Amino acid sequence: MADTKREIERKYESDESGLPDLTGVAGVATVVDKGVAHLDATYYDTADERLAASSITLRRRTGGSDAGWHLKFPVAPGVRDEIQAPLSDTVPRTLAGLVRSRVRDAELAPVVRLRSDRDVRDLVDAEGRLLAEVSVDAVQAERLNGEGGSAQWTEIEVELADGGDPAFLDKVEKRFRKAGVRPSASASKLARALEETAPKKKRRKKKAPVAQAPVAQAPVTAGDHVLAYIRAQRDAIVELDPAVRRDVYDSVHRMRVATRRMRSAFRSYRKVLDRAVTDPIGEELKWLAGELGVDRDQEVLTDRLTAALDELPRTLLSGPVRTRLRTWSHARRGGSRRRLIAVLDGKRYLELLAALDGLVDEPPLLEAAGGKPTKVIGKAVRGDFAALAVLVEQAVELPPSQDRDLALHEARKKAKRTRYAAEAATGALGEPAADLVRSMKSLQGLLGDHQDSVMTREALRDLAGQAHAAGESAFTYGVLYGHEERRAELVEGALPEAWGSIKGGMEV
Repeated sequence: MADTKREIERKYESDESGLPDLTGVAGVATVVDKGVAHLDATYYDTADERLAASSITLRRRTGGSDAGWHLKFPVAPGVRDEIQAPLSDTVPRTLAGLVRSRVRDAELAPVVRLRSDRDVRDLVDAEGRLLAEVSVDAVQAERLNGEGGSAQWTEIEVELADGGDPAFLDKVEKRFRKAGVRPSASASKLARALEETAPKKKRRKKKAPVAQAPVAQAPVTAGDHVLAYIRAQRDAIVELDPAVRRDVYDSVHRMRVATRRMRSAFRSYRKVLDRAVTDPIGEELKWLAGELGVDRDQEVLTDRLTAALDELPRTLLSGPVRTRLRTWSHARRGGSRRRLIAVLDGKRYLELLAALDGLVDEPPLLEAAGGKPTKVIGKAVRGDFAALAVLVEQAVELPPSQDRDLALHEARKKAKRTRYAAEAATGALGEPAADLVRSMKSLQGLLGDHQDSVMTREALRDLAGQAHAAGESAFTYGVLYGHEERRAELVEGALPEAWGSIKGGMEV
C-alpha cells in the first residue's frame, strides 16, 4: 500500500556552495548535524518526457531514511504531494496507475540517474521539535537515454517538518539572502538534470533579446473562447485522474463535473464545433460521467441520510439504523470503487483521453467559430436560457406527482447546461454572464435539493425493505421519508418566486 506525504520545500544555490550559519534564524535553538547520506535515484519517464512536462517525478531511490519508490505531484510552487511505495525492481503497479492519464500506453523507462552526497542539518526549536531539515547536496547527474551526457552541481534544500508553519521557510530564506544564497533557477533536481544532460542540439539556447516591432494580435474569436473552456475541462480530467484513483475527497465529483461541462459546451456551442466530431466524444463523456456517478451519488445519499439521522431525537431512532446504513453504503460503494478503477485502467477510457487530445489539437471549427464572440456566444447562451424557461414554467404548472419530479429533474439538468454555457461566455460577455452563472448556480442548488430528496426517498424505501426482511423496525425510515417529502414541498413552494427573480434579472 502506498503512503502519501505533503512535501513543502525550497531549493537554493550559492557561489560558495556552503551553508551559512543558521543559529540566528528566529525560532531555531539548535542546529543538529545529522551526517552525510549517500543517495542513488533513478528517474523514470516516457521517451518524450510526458511526466516532466507536467512537473511530475517518478523515481526509485536507495540510501537515506526513505528508500523506495517516490511519485511526486505538484500542488503549488514549492509544494508537492509525495506518494511512496516499497523498493522493487519494477515500477509498482499502484504508482503506474497514478500516472496513466499522462503516460497512456507509453513505456516508463529510466531517463536520468542522480547520485547525491547529502550533508544534513536539522533545525530544532527550544523544546526539541524539528522545524525543518536543511541539506547541502553534491549532485552528479547522468542521462540514461538518448545521447545525453552528465552534469554536476551543488544545491541547498530546505524541507519543512511535517505539520510545520510554511512561514518558517521565509525566515530561513531571509537569512540565506543576507549570506548571498539565492533561490535555485530550477524547480527540481530532475528539471536541472534533464536540461544540463540533454544532447546539445536539444538544449535551450539563451539568446540576447532583440528589439522587434510590435506584432498585431489576431482578433479573439468565438471559437477561441469555446476552445479555451474545452481545453480547461480536458486538463481537469487528466489532472484529477490520480486523485480519483487515490479516493481523494471530492475528486470524483470534480472529474464528473468536468465531463459534464465539456458535454454541455458541445451542445450549447454546436454552431461553433462540428457535431460529427463532438457527438461521439460526448457519448463517451456521458459513459464516463455515469461510471463516476455511481460513487458520487452514493456519497451524496450517505451524507444526506447520516445528517438526517443526526438531527433526529433519540426517541425516534428505532432499531440498528446506523449500522444498517453503514453496511448498505459500504456494500454499494465498495463495488463501485473497484469498478471505477477498472474503468480508469481500461482501453475505452484511454481512447477517450486520446480523442480529447485530438479535439483540442485539431478542433473541428465551423464557420461561426470565426464570428464575433458577443454575437455567437451571446446567442447560444440566450438559447439555453429560453429552453430552461420553458422547462421550469411547465414544471411549476404540474401538480405534485412523479411527473413533476421528472420535470423538475429535467429543468435541473438544463440549468446546469445554461450555467456551463455562461461560464464559457464570461470572457466574452463579462459581468452579465458572470451574473447568470451565479443565478444558475442558485437555481441548480434549489432543484438539486429537490432531486436529492427524490433519490433519498428511493434509498429509504430500499433500506426499509431490508430492515423489514431482517425482522427490524422500519419506523425510523418512515420518519425520515416524511421529512424528505416535506423538504421537497418547501422547494416546490419556493421555486416560482426564485424563478421570477432570475428571469427578471436576465441581461445576457
